Amino acid sequence: MKKIFLSAAIVLGSLTSFAATSSVEDSIIKTISIQDEYTEIKLEELPAPITEALKKSFPNAVLTKAYKNAASQYKLDVTVGEKVGNLFANADGTWIQK
Repeated sequence: MKKIFLSAAIVLGSLTSFAATSSVEDSIIKTISIQDEYTEIKLEELPAPITEALKKSFPNAVLTKAYKNAASQYKLDVTVGEKVGNLFANADGTWIQK
C-alpha cells in the first residue's frame, strides 16, 4: 500500500513539473543601416589623385562606377579579375576604411 501511494505521489509530482509554463522572451533585433548618400558621377569627373592612387594600389583593377557624397568622399565600384568590390577614398586620393 505504501508503494502505491509513493508511486502515485511521484507520478503526480512529475506531471506538475511538465505542466509548469516556461517563460519565453521575445527578442526583437533592429538593424539600423546608416548609409551616406552617394550620387553617381561620371568616371571623367573623378579627381586625378584618386585615379592615380587606384592605378598605384590596384594596377589590375577596372573602375566600373564612381559615386560622390556631400563630404567629398568617393565610392568606387571596381573589378579585379572575377572579384567585384567597393573602395572608398577622399578627394586627395587617400583610402578610407569603411
